[in-house]
Amino acid sequence: MDMSSGNLNWSVCLSFSVIVNLICIMLIFSNKHTGKLNWTREAAIAAENVASTSCSGHGRAYLDGLITENGRPICECNACYTGPDCSVIVPNCAVDADSGNPMFLEPFWKQNAGSSSIMVAGWHRMGYEFEDGSLISKQLENVIHKLHETVGNANTSNKYILFGSGSTQLLNAAVYALSHTTYSSSSSTKVVASAPYYPVYKSQTELLDSKKYKFSGHTSSWRNKTRNDKFIEFVTCPNNPDGRLNKAVLHGKFTRHIYDLAYYWPHYTPIPAPMDEDLMLFTLSKLTGHAGSRFGWAIVKDKAVYDKMVEYVDLNTYGVPRETQLRALKLLNVVVRGDKKEMFRFAHTVMRSRWEKLTEILSTSKRFSMEQLPSQHCAFSKQVRPPSPAFAWLKCEADEDKDCFNVLRAANIIGRKGAVFGVENRYVRLSIVNSRDDFDLLQQRLQDLVSKDRSIVQAVTSL
Repeated sequence: MDMSSGNLNWSVCLSFSVIVNLICIMLIFSNKHTGKLNWTREAAIAAENVASTSCSGHGRAYLDGLITENGRPICECNACYTGPDCSVIVPNCAVDADSGNPMFLEPFWKQNAGSSSIMVAGWHRMGYEFEDGSLISKQLENVIHKLHETVGNANTSNKYILFGSGSTQLLNAAVYALSHTTYSSSSSTKVVASAPYYPVYKSQTELLDSKKYKFSGHTSSWRNKTRNDKFIEFVTCPNNPDGRLNKAVLHGKFTRHIYDLAYYWPHYTPIPAPMDEDLMLFTLSKLTGHAGSRFGWAIVKDKAVYDKMVEYVDLNTYGVPRETQLRALKLLNVVVRGDKKEMFRFAHTVMRSRWEKLTEILSTSKRFSMEQLPSQHCAFSKQVRPPSPAFAWLKCEADEDKDCFNVLRAANIIGRKGAVFGVENRYVRLSIVNSRDDFDLLQQRLQDLVSKDRSIVQAVTSL
């Protein structure tokens, strides 16, 4: 055998062996890589299948929604729409302006579906705590600090941040903490709020029926308080339902304040300056519209109060679910990306447009009036802006319209009675933050009602 021929054959075999080994390594790596992506691919297909379900623009399908017998997602229709694809409008349907569902932001999140989406593996954070033993995501805490610094609506420097299942849980956590850390005597603390006030302050305090604190009505009733009276005052800014930028009414050694700042964001009100109070509450639902995620946070100055609030949340729910915190982190990262104004521009444009339409309709009516709020300079937008609150605080002006709720109900408009907010029933709260379908129908119903009243007045005048 020729040695050069043998060397050539050996070289060929060696080269072939190297190529085969390389192919095997690539296949093994490829299989492993593909295996790692299988669960995300499957999850993505399921999500895209639901997202592509046509609901005629008047509804939507969800991953956790009902399905047909052949496994197709079923549309969940907006109020006053029905049919398999939500294309059929229900005649003479009453528009629900009672609910505060912040669905007006849904189009923004559909436009940003990719950047705001997350995939959660079945093994994601199955334990009770994070690695450091806490119940709070440090990344999310850092983003919240960045968010408030960007918007300029709250000073978080040298303060503690606590998470809760929406601000609802934190409301009573704050009352519990203040009543146990501020006052040493056994006598009950009076919980008060300025009317019209958010009804949960009253209902939640009464539900828990503590010996340490009792709901004691309107703040104005206690202006001439005795020296030893102990108070916890809710200060809502902007106020729900009337949109006013409330300030504390009661002061003194034995008075503590809880600032409910759920709506203190640029799409609802001008931000004249950052709040710098001892205890401030915020919620994701009013910021991004994700009410169903149930995430809120408190900004607390006093360590003892913070520790008591942590104790309350720990005993009540043992913290906020990891999945909720992960979703909040993803959403807030979208809010603070880029020039940090994209979502706020979208939200303010929608709310401003809705208020202009409502104002135009009601400006021709003598039977109904709305709360008029002054424009202010907004440090965030660097513009002078009128407020665009989440709710219209409507008043029936006619002497005979003592129950404004029923006046509107007769016109197929469902609001929320003034009595719920601690005032007379001449007032009704109408939600402005619902879906576009809901608002368009509300606009139509109000226009019909005002036009009908105007026609009656003209007919009577001409007699």
